[in-house]
Amino acid sequence: MNEKIKVVKNFIMRRYFSVFRSREKLERFQEKNILAQLKYIKAHSEYFRDIKADSADDLKALPYMDKHVMMENFNRLNCVGIDRDKALEIAINGEKTRDFDEKLDGISVGLSSGTSGARGLFIISDDERAMWAGGVLARFLPKGNIFGHKIAFFLRADNNLYETIDSKAIQFRYFDILKSMDGNLKELNEYQPSILVAPPSVLLLIASAMEKGEINVRPVKIVSVAEVLTENDEKYFKRIFGLDIIHQAYQCTEGFLGYVCECGRFHLSEDVIYVEREYIDDERFVPIITDFTRKSQPIIRYRLNDILVADKEKCPCGSACAVIKKIEGREDDIFIFDGPDGKDVTVFPDFISRCIIYAEGVRNYKVVQEDRKNITVYLDVTGDEIRNRITEEFRTLSGRMGFEMPEIRFEDYTYDPARKMKRVERKVR
Repeated sequence: MNEKIKVVKNFIMRRYFSVFRSREKLERFQEKNILAQLKYIKAHSEYFRDIKADSADDLKALPYMDKHVMMENFNRLNCVGIDRDKALEIAINGEKTRDFDEKLDGISVGLSSGTSGARGLFIISDDERAMWAGGVLARFLPKGNIFGHKIAFFLRADNNLYETIDSKAIQFRYFDILKSMDGNLKELNEYQPSILVAPPSVLLLIASAMEKGEINVRPVKIVSVAEVLTENDEKYFKRIFGLDIIHQAYQCTEGFLGYVCECGRFHLSEDVIYVEREYIDDERFVPIITDFTRKSQPIIRYRLNDILVADKEKCPCGSACAVIKKIEGREDDIFIFDGPDGKDVTVFPDFISRCIIYAEGVRNYKVVQEDRKNITVYLDVTGDEIRNRITEEFRTLSGRMGFEMPEIRFEDYTYDPARKMKRVERKVR
């Protein structure tokens, strides 16, 4: 079957026939597909050859995976006989040459450094590409208007995965953010996309150019990807682009994990993944995901390093898929300070960000914990007044949470297109 036809077929299925309004029906669907996936990987993956696959409950007997386990066992784990070193060679060569079209034995390969800096490799078949493209279009094409869109996609690395979307009905253009941003902005202004997909760090540059009158683009939908979208940045984008909702795609090497619906609520993609929750406190949890659609590279009980904030309210869109309030950051970017009794005091990224936001007047920033007693704050503005306000916010936070006030050093903020933007980062381990 032609790949474009497969995309359309998957779009129709995900848009119109795989919408679960009942939690009970969704869970039955998950159980059926988890069992089918266990049977498939038992038959096709050397790594999973000895597992039990008699019921969906057998999933819980399997150990967790992470990026390290995936990379260490890549050859035994994947179901299509792809060699890790050969795949890495193609992926790295694509990064260097900026040509991402090469496949390995008919399989698309890609590289992800992630926000943690750990290198990850993903592979995807043509059928999976069509499934992914159909699913993404089903989630993000506006209701009642699915043809004639021009999609602008800003990423650090292209992949023929994304080119699957391009057709006569929907135009797609990839913008390489490692190239000149001035050139990208000029091309974007000429292209005039109706849908703009980009990381928040790039959206900030585009919004700033809009605010200065250097370009004038008016997409009907913006989709934030690849980096954590803060509440402050979200409000700024809404104001500059005149939109009520800034959509988000929770997409990483491990799959398409979540999306913001037309009601502005953040759903987990539970029609393609099963999510176990490892709670950090009453509302924050680390997700452990199982993708029951991917056949080439099984994602089974994969423990991510993200902090998600649960939301118990049901979404008015009617979807039974779980809702989260936001992606707060990464687990290894929780700041740890000394308490007065010698015990550790953990401070979540959101509290650190608010020390900057509450001070007001800052657009771009980054806060880095160098060690337990020292943090560096990078700002796009200078002056003693803003620095004093930020210092006072940290002093208030330290008093409220009971940790020793750290020394704060201030530096100028610089944008690095080669790295994912992290507002809050802990260097000390």
